[in-house]
Amino acid sequence: MTAPLWTLSAMAAAMSAERAGALPASVPGLSIDTRTLQAGEAFFAITGESRDGHEFVPAALQAGAGLAVVARDKLGLMPKDAALLIVPDVLEGLNDLAGAARVRSHAKVIAVTGSVGKTGTKEALRLVLGRQGDTHASAASYNNQWGVPLSLARMPANTAYGVFEVGMNHAGEITPLTRLVRPHVAIVTAIAPVHLEYFGSLDAIADAKAEIFLGIEPGGAAVLNRDDPQFERLSAAARAAGVTRIVSFGEHERADARLIKVSLQAETSTVAARILGADVTYKLGAPGRHVVANSLAVLAAAALAGADLALAALALADLKPPVGRGERIALDVPGGAALLIDESYNANPTSMRAALALLGQVPMKGLGRRIAVLGDMLELGSEGPTLHADLAGAVVGSAVDLVYCAGPLMKSLWDALPSERRGGYADSAAALETDVLAAVGAGDALMVKGSLGSRMGPIVKALKRRFAHPAEQALVKG
Repeated sequence: MTAPLWTLSAMAAAMSAERAGALPASVPGLSIDTRTLQAGEAFFAITGESRDGHEFVPAALQAGAGLAVVARDKLGLMPKDAALLIVPDVLEGLNDLAGAARVRSHAKVIAVTGSVGKTGTKEALRLVLGRQGDTHASAASYNNQWGVPLSLARMPANTAYGVFEVGMNHAGEITPLTRLVRPHVAIVTAIAPVHLEYFGSLDAIADAKAEIFLGIEPGGAAVLNRDDPQFERLSAAARAAGVTRIVSFGEHERADARLIKVSLQAETSTVAARILGADVTYKLGAPGRHVVANSLAVLAAAALAGADLALAALALADLKPPVGRGERIALDVPGGAALLIDESYNANPTSMRAALALLGQVPMKGLGRRIAVLGDMLELGSEGPTLHADLAGAVVGSAVDLVYCAGPLMKSLWDALPSERRGGYADSAAALETDVLAAVGAGDALMVKGSLGSRMGPIVKALKRRFAHPAEQALVKG
């Protein structure tokens, strides 16, 4: 029989909560979303940017929630005789429960931050550590002020390895999260111009990411990208935070987890590396040089957490790109097949160049073309137009045949492109959709990417609806 995630007594004690109604003895899980809530789970009525979770308490209880965690000042709005745990503030209560989860745990904990590659690195760690012990990791990209405590509070007591993604939009946001997670190992994947409008410089972004070092447990380690121009700044910040072990990864000859040789293929890579003094050769199930670089950090962190390095390297053969971050989908188009690479989850100048390079690795046959469908990269501030225009060199260097651009910022790239590579331009993704659907043909490789706010995802869904394999048609929804 599976042990409950939390007994009621432990949960109430952790949050100093008052009790009301007929409460269960325990809960199997925690939820903040009635759409995904499972029977018996505790529903936390978080107040978000646009909606107050207290509005959904009746629906959560009707859907089978074991109890709801609510704020004392909203008690009068709750259903009569509802099963409730009552706290002054629901998010603070969740933080308290997360802290209790960390205290009771004997897991080796790894935290991942960086401008790019956080989710992919977290998922790779989930994969390799999951082969060696009970592993708990953040769901999706739950990396903000509610996602991190929710992920931590969901960690079972018997977990061997915990992996948490930590993100930020502004300075000061990582500090409370890393002090909650208290990682034994903290990875910073890379520093890139993401959220640049809020920081003004890469130095400022590096300083904000460096906040993760403030929570590292005594004797723990920071794993840093030796090829990143911000390496020395990050190293200095780690030392200032009291971190005594700094492990570097990359192609640099002095990297502790060093890439020795790589063979990049369209859907995989083969890697030879030296990880903390041990030579390993392994296959990566997901393509891309950026994935290769982050795999070095994954193996270094796994070894630092006490996992078997050889088994961790072997597991990477089963790595798959997360949804919206390089997922490959076969399309049935008139006259044959085409390939769709879904990179629609998000974008910044670094990840955009990586995605274009990935498209450039796809082997082409016959009359097939490499087509990039690109939406605006947001939150770049005054540098936005220049950073978009600068992608023209990456387009040419990756042998991309046609580019379709959506959004006012992408107009700068459109203007910078050689005329023969211009596929189409529209001021929004929705306005571009029809042209993209009409353009794709047999043998083509199509990559779709843009910031989440540029709404490139619906183009991916439209392509899948129109051209999905017959066996998959029933699974494709709008």
